Amino acid sequence: MRFALTERGRAAAQEALARDGYIGPAPVPLAQYSALVAHQAGSVRGLDRDSVRAAFKDIMIRPEILDQLGPAMHSGRPIFIYGDPGTGKTFIARKLSRLMRGDVLIPHAVLVADKAVRLFDSGVHEPVNSASMETSLFLDRGHDPRYLLCKRPVVVVGGELTMDMLEVQFDPATGIHHAPAQMRANNGMLVIDDLGRQRMRPEELFNRWIVPMEEKRDFLSLRSGQHFQVPFDVALVFSSNRHPMELADQAFLRRIGYKIRFEPLTPEEYRRIWQEECSLQGLTADDALVNFMLEELHGPRGVPLLPCHPRDLIGLAIDHLRYAGQSELTREALSLAWQNYFIEPPVGE
Repeated sequence: MRFALTERGRAAAQEALARDGYIGPAPVPLAQYSALVAHQAGSVRGLDRDSVRAAFKDIMIRPEILDQLGPAMHSGRPIFIYGDPGTGKTFIARKLSRLMRGDVLIPHAVLVADKAVRLFDSGVHEPVNSASMETSLFLDRGHDPRYLLCKRPVVVVGGELTMDMLEVQFDPATGIHHAPAQMRANNGMLVIDDLGRQRMRPEELFNRWIVPMEEKRDFLSLRSGQHFQVPFDVALVFSSNRHPMELADQAFLRRIGYKIRFEPLTPEEYRRIWQEECSLQGLTADDALVNFMLEELHGPRGVPLLPCHPRDLIGLAIDHLRYAGQSELTREALSLAWQNYFIEPPVGE
């Protein structure tokens, strides 16, 4: 017995494909998705000082900064991290995801007005191993294949961010709608990095976030013009090298509960990071060499001590050592690394 589409069947298939190009597991109705996001919220319940410090025990960060970040994450309010370049803002912002416990169910797609909006993104959503599934949800016995059990998502966008990326994207080549960044970050974290370097003015970006920040819901629309709302359950973190007052007015800054400044390191903190980096690279942490960096390079030139410096300078020195067939750090290798890393001002300036 052979089967074939009739002309009428082909026309119906083409018409269906023209309406929506999505092909994959059945999409989840919008109301069901909204209920799921609400059920999976509250990711930082039970967060206290001990658990925060335990989560960052392997990272060099001041206790007073942790005592600001911990309450900020516990509150669910947006966070504004600012400070000089290289003070570890982006690194720490990403690591805040350690404070978000548990895994979440992510649907492949969400059905909105008979259109499928693709939500699962392999670049953002990391499926967990089936062996670690939460038995309280009976996921070890099988679950609805429209969902994937994933780690809580962390979406990081920087200078490439445009206003269009915050709206539903439609690909005319495939006929598929794609969820915006903040929807993909639901039940997780959204980091706006390098704030002030985006292609739109900061005021435009802030105005876009006022309603979602206050009402915990976002308003989107399909290509057809159909409007809909989705939950906005994200830990929103802004990170910038510029002072908050240079980017936003007081009205918006009041809506950001926590403004946390990252400062350069103390010499003791610099030494600790230096030792950790040497250990990581399999090198001997010679006190004389770190003293050389502090007293003869950083100090006389007035270069602030930043968390990125030990890693970057040791990395450049290792490049020179390998080229020269050597294995131990030397003052010469570090001096060359310094010359390659920093740009000296022109003579007379």
